[in-house]
Amino acid sequence: MANARLSVQDKATRGEVVPVRLAILHAMETGFRRDIDGRAITRNVIRFVACRYAGREVWRADLSSGISANPYFEFFFRADMSGELELTWEDDSMEKGLIRARIEVAG
Repeated sequence: MANARLSVQDKATRGEVVPVRLAILHAMETGFRRDIDGRAITRNVIRFVACRYAGREVWRADLSSGISANPYFEFFFRADMSGELELTWEDDSMEKGLIRARIEVAG
């Protein structure tokens, strides 16, 4: 699916609030535009983005056609143990994306 860039620190102290930044390269076609021959371009937007940390969901966004192309997300979560941060998303054409990062928690 789409290319994505994830920015998150790889080390944290227990209880620290960690920022996560995700940019997804995706056209986010609304279905309202027409091609050069006048045919409607099929709607294809990212339907949801979810973040799991150490196996549990910590953030989720359900999206609609009001989101711009190449969406950027920023959110925060509290790091309480070492684990894997896993971000997933899916669009209207059922294409899925996945990006991961490991965070080591000390203290």
